[in-house]
Amino acid sequence: MITVLLFAQLQEVVGKERIQVDASELTVTELKEKLKSKYNIPQVDQVMTAINEEYALPDDLITSGDIVALIPPVSGG
Repeated sequence: MITVLLFAQLQEVVGKERIQVDASELTVTELKEKLKSKYNIPQVDQVMTAINEEYALPDDLITSGDIVALIPPVSGG
């Protein structure tokens, strides 16, 4: 089980601040595709990803027990 933490507009789209993904192993890209399909999050490709509080690349591996944070871009003013 992988825990995914959602921030800002991602929370609004999904309606939760955290979700559980039933998988033993996924890449960051595979996780984003799974979330895009299940929760209809079109902007998920543009979010920063962190695995266990370390920024991650698209091909980085996420394993069961990891905590993934999806952090959308912040617009300043």
